[in-house]
Amino acid sequence: MSQLSVDTAHHVITDIKAYHADKKDNQYLQDITKRLRNRLHQQGLIWHNCVADTGYSSGENYAFLETQGMVSYIPPHGTYKGGPEGFTYNQEKDHWICSQYKIIPFTKVFYEGHNKNKKKEYRASKYICIDCPIRRECLKKSQEKRITITFYREEYERNNKRVNSKRGRYMKAKRQSTVEPVFGTLTQFMGLRKINTIGIGQANKVIHLSAMAYNLKKYLKFIAKTIKSDAKVMHHLFSLIKHMFRPQISVLEALIF
Repeated sequence: MSQLSVDTAHHVITDIKAYHADKKDNQYLQDITKRLRNRLHQQGLIWHNCVADTGYSSGENYAFLETQGMVSYIPPHGTYKGGPEGFTYNQEKDHWICSQYKIIPFTKVFYEGHNKNKKKEYRASKYICIDCPIRRECLKKSQEKRITITFYREEYERNNKRVNSKRGRYMKAKRQSTVEPVFGTLTQFMGLRKINTIGIGQANKVIHLSAMAYNLKKYLKFIAKTIKSDAKVMHHLFSLIKHMFRPQISVLEALIF
């Protein structure tokens, strides 16, 4: 699995690394961020916005980026729900209120599944719901109301608000026009369609050489534009000197040419 980072200004590859494909994309984001942020900092560059696709979405990643002082624009995966329908969340007291104005209080934090997803549980005693008119529809076969949500609900909500904003839509379009073409160039023209090596170390050598070739090509184009621009400036500068010092033009031409 190849993980690729690109800057939006010049489409330069800022980080690339091969990983074993036994984990999801979102499980590599923190490792990439730490490595890339330190490298950019050494070059005097500050990384503020992190734009990625849904594959990198997770509450842990949103919380991690916030602790690093970074702003995430990562769309949430389809399984995320801010809470159960028909219930209102009281953030100050950290409990849920149902349509019948019954309170479902917070009970515990726990970890679920083989990925150890951190979650919060809210549970109401069966005596609270015993006289509720919609008890059968609400509880089904359960004896008490139980609500489980991600521990990082607030981080999700802040990220989702940014993603759905005007700037968030701009960031999404920017990512699609930045990362995808670079990845396509690497696979189609830089030898990353297939890696014929054994071992993660050898695979990293291949993808790093491909990224170096891509960046050098970018650098040469940038240098060419700079040289062309400088030559144009020198032409205007010489024309100005020629106009100002017309009597001594023969001496100037002899010096310059």
